[in-house]
Amino acid sequence: MILGILGCGAIANIIFNTLKEDNNFEINYFYDNNVEKAENFAKITKGHYSEDFNELVDNVDMVLESASPNAVKSLIPQALEKGKDVIVLSIGALMDNDFRENIIAIAKKNNAKIYAPSGAIAGLDAIKAASLGTIDNVSIVTRKSPRSLNQNLKEEKVIFNGKASEAVLEFPSNINVASSLSLASHVDANVKIIVDPKVNENMHEITVVGSFGEIKTLVKNIPCAANAKTSILAAYSAIELLKSFNETLKIGL
Repeated sequence: MILGILGCGAIANIIFNTLKEDNNFEINYFYDNNVEKAENFAKITKGHYSEDFNELVDNVDMVLESASPNAVKSLIPQALEKGKDVIVLSIGALMDNDFRENIIAIAKKNNAKIYAPSGAIAGLDAIKAASLGTIDNVSIVTRKSPRSLNQNLKEEKVIFNGKASEAVLEFPSNINVASSLSLASHVDANVKIIVDPKVNENMHEITVVGSFGEIKTLVKNIPCAANAKTSILAAYSAIELLKSFNETLKIGL
């Protein structure tokens, strides 16, 4: 499989370095709205950078987005229109109902698939299964260090308390986990975001209650060294999804 990467940041770097020796993948086409960033990434990886996103799409089998919700909305439809499968990591973009339904329609029309990895949380398979019954409550408490949000706080502070659909508008690059939770459960999750100078991890405590019973998970994610906003687990979830395409035995949904 020839994989093109949209967004040449910390996640792209982890994905490339993990899969570069895997013979099932060729990862050598890169695009970023910052052309210099894409060019530098291509030099390091000995790949190709494209100044035109369509050039990348024409040369790959699949596009992996690791850029931003804006990149998803402006560029991913172009890949789907050309029948290319896509992996979307900036899942917050999919909280826009109109946009989500539009790209689903484009994908169906062009026999393409849209994949959204579980990202930096645990238990998403179970939550998807639970959504076949009745779900009464979905909540997530996210606790982050001040540096992950470019803040300089000395004491713990709640900076958001509301619905996931509102959180994604205020924190588009920091709340993918709440978006994944909402899309998997089909419920607009209750979200609390706490900035806590006592923690170094990105912590997510999830509670789901319904006719199936109750799910509680707590994940403490190590941030990427190159970008404190991003958890290493988010990159790993995309890598595991890619590897699953070649597995004969598939565990989980």
